[in-house]
Amino acid sequence: MRLRAVPEAVAGLLLALAALWGVGFGLFNHQARQAGPVPPAADGIVVLTGGADRIETALRLLAEGRAPLLLVSGVARGVDLAEVAHRVPLHPAQLDFALLAGRVTLGRAATSTAGNAAEAASWARANGIRRLIVVTAGYHMPRALVEIGRALPDVALYPVPVLPPALRGAADPATVRMLANEYDKLLAVRFGLARLMRTGEGL
Repeated sequence: MRLRAVPEAVAGLLLALAALWGVGFGLFNHQARQAGPVPPAADGIVVLTGGADRIETALRLLAEGRAPLLLVSGVARGVDLAEVAHRVPLHPAQLDFALLAGRVTLGRAATSTAGNAAEAASWARANGIRRLIVVTAGYHMPRALVEIGRALPDVALYPVPVLPPALRGAADPATVRMLANEYDKLLAVRFGLARLMRTGEGL
């Protein structure tokens, strides 16, 4: 009886963990689709590359005067500011390259979210930033805030989540898999498992 109770207890624990994961994932999926509040004035903006909507949002915030400086983190080598800006549908008046050149930094070192955080931290310290607007996809925002918050514990972070095209309609299986993968990464980061799992491929 005792031997039989062990696998039953393990099965019960696994079911409980699966139920907790399911509830958490449901909340994560809901929050990933929510628009954030208009951010207050800040000292800088960091946008994590991965979608044109992210850069467009960050440049618009810069043009609106939400912050004087912008870091575009994770830019591919060989891509310049003109190419980055022309990928997004902004009014020509918002693409004054003489003005942008002095306010926009292209970060090329980051290849992961942890790398984005390290790049943002170095840039923020160099520019004396105490209030930072963070722009990335809504599903990516929780993990980005954890990573950047750890790298910049004394800096106030203001999230501006972007809703990517994949989340604007009914979720298909590929989108659900992507969200589940991102949720698992978030859990790994929150529980300190990311360093054990990190392979440099999106963590």
